[in-house]
Amino acid sequence: MTVSTSPSTEPPPRPLSLRSSVAVGSLRLVNRLSRRLGRGSGTVAGGRVGLAIDPRLLTVLAGGLQVALVSGTNGKTTTTRMLAAALAGPDDPPVASNQTGANMPAGHVAALVESPAAVVCVLEVDEGYLGRVIEEARPRVVVLLNLSRDQLDRIAEVRMLVDRWRTALSGLPAGTGSAGAPTVVVANADDPMVAWAAMTAPEVVWVGAGQVWRNDAVGCPACGGRIEFADQGGWACDRCTFRRPDRNAWLDGTTLVMADGTRLAVDIALPGQFNRANAAMAAMAAPIMGTHAGYPTGEGTPLTTAVALERVASVDEVAGRFAATVHRGHPVRLLLAKNPAGWTAIFDLLDETSPPETPLVLSINARIADGLDPSWLWDVPFERLVARTVVVTGDRRRDLDVRLRYAEVACTVVDDPVAAVERAVSLAAPADGASSPAVDFLGNYTAFAELRGRL
Repeated sequence: MTVSTSPSTEPPPRPLSLRSSVAVGSLRLVNRLSRRLGRGSGTVAGGRVGLAIDPRLLTVLAGGLQVALVSGTNGKTTTTRMLAAALAGPDDPPVASNQTGANMPAGHVAALVESPAAVVCVLEVDEGYLGRVIEEARPRVVVLLNLSRDQLDRIAEVRMLVDRWRTALSGLPAGTGSAGAPTVVVANADDPMVAWAAMTAPEVVWVGAGQVWRNDAVGCPACGGRIEFADQGGWACDRCTFRRPDRNAWLDGTTLVMADGTRLAVDIALPGQFNRANAAMAAMAAPIMGTHAGYPTGEGTPLTTAVALERVASVDEVAGRFAATVHRGHPVRLLLAKNPAGWTAIFDLLDETSPPETPLVLSINARIADGLDPSWLWDVPFERLVARTVVVTGDRRRDLDVRLRYAEVACTVVDDPVAAVERAVSLAAPADGASSPAVDFLGNYTAFAELRGRL
């Protein structure tokens, strides 16, 4: 996907070997057929074919580009969209990005093929593939958001991922990034697991972006001691010297505070403190991309964090997330969460943006894209929903019903997701006939996608 185009800055097409040319042509053909046949968005199938023909295709296509990678358990897609927006000024070079969420190498090569004129790319990267993509894409910036449990049936345990990240980042010599520049890691200093991994990188920008979910970071990765958290986000091991690094910037409510005392408003369209944290990470990464190798904004003016925040403010939905739709005259807000950390963050958002009387529909599936093991439901603090009108649906609605019973949250079970939305509206309808309130719908991957498609 190309975020912006600027004809005056488009470079000549990069020459490709015969093998790479065949791979690119095959990728385009397969993705075109996939879209026509309704077999997907046309981003992954072709990418797999292209990589089968030329396993070095990502390295070839990323060669000479300014590359930014974004990884973490939660917030990857949103932060990728924000960083791409921050880099896509009216006079800037084109920006390529896999903003549909296809975050493995097949999706990466497809995004680059779709944007042949791009000189900059921002790629969301699955946590398990980060080391490989760093090696192949030679990024200028790597943004690390957080690490917690996710998709328990196929994703490595958190500590294993931390060790893999740490090894990959320790292998970044100075000058390894795109165009020979050093790779800079922009890391969330408030997550001990991210900090442990990023400390091995040669150059790190530490951002205090907050950490909603701490249950996967209580054990010190350095010595096995206990991580103790302070009220203001600080943390330290109770046995060794491992503690939160000194921060270059941190989020204070709706303000990004720089180490020199500069304060910048984080005034964005997307709701929730976690999205302000995503915006802070993107805004701190953007100037690194925008001040190297002739990547200016406008008439030679370097991209600043303040300008990046202004551009990020324009992002009002990400692949349908946080979008509002209308079903039979009733507003419905669509929210996505996939693991305990994400659900906890969304509950914070509900407290911030939705009155207690707003009905809430919860939908849980356990399909391949979601992860087949829904036992994580028992780690979600559903007790926070006691005062709300709740309707549950989805393939695993019975599991969710049992979990809510133990949380002492009254709920109504409805088989069909659309019928569940309609039931939520009827349950909250005022007795005096006044207009019903909006409905919040919160689901994991396939549950969210299914309802979005049907509404």
